[in-house]
Amino acid sequence: MFELLIFDLDGTLIDSKLDLAHAVNATRAHMGMTPLDHERVYSYVGNGAPVLIRRALGEAATELQVQEALEFFLEYYREHYLDYTTLYPGVREALDRLRAAGKRMAVLTNKPVRISKAIMEGLNVGAHFFQVYGGNSFDLKKPNPVGVEALMREAGVTAAETLMIGDSSVDIQTARNAGIASCGVTYGFQPETLGDPAPDKLVDRMEDMAAWVLGANTAIA
Repeated sequence: MFELLIFDLDGTLIDSKLDLAHAVNATRAHMGMTPLDHERVYSYVGNGAPVLIRRALGEAATELQVQEALEFFLEYYREHYLDYTTLYPGVREALDRLRAAGKRMAVLTNKPVRISKAIMEGLNVGAHFFQVYGGNSFDLKKPNPVGVEALMREAGVTAAETLMIGDSSVDIQTARNAGIASCGVTYGFQPETLGDPAPDKLVDRMEDMAAWVLGANTAIA
């Protein structure tokens, strides 16, 4: 049975699409550039703010421009990260059920850790998680397994007792690299990436993941 559940943040627990798109386009305006289509911005999310901004500026941007844009983006986003961001439907209920069952839960995201924690607190689910790690918590980001390994040590569990839940191939590859099971959610930012590598379990709702984890079947199905 899984005793430690490690969740991705954007596209898994929270729908932050619009706030991220607004922040990216405010950044492009600051740099004298035209706005991007929102769907294009969403496709850039998942590898952390530096990669997001580098992709949003394009290959012609210099490192100095990327750094200026990143600083503006982070400052803007800190002031607007809860303008439109919400928990996905059913997430709060699933987290409540898992916590009541005594499961340990943590967040591992490539988003900066301070903003990640602030969002969790702002949405009143911070208390569900014993730890939140962000993209700047370690020297390496997902899909490197360093964050998963740290969380397993802190929770005192084995790889066989640990499950990673996410919406993109970054999360599934992180699980593979750490030698743990994975569960993909189809409602997030990048469900089209969940085919390679494929998760051990695929769900359309977070409640389905909770029911699976708490159900009688302990094998991957």
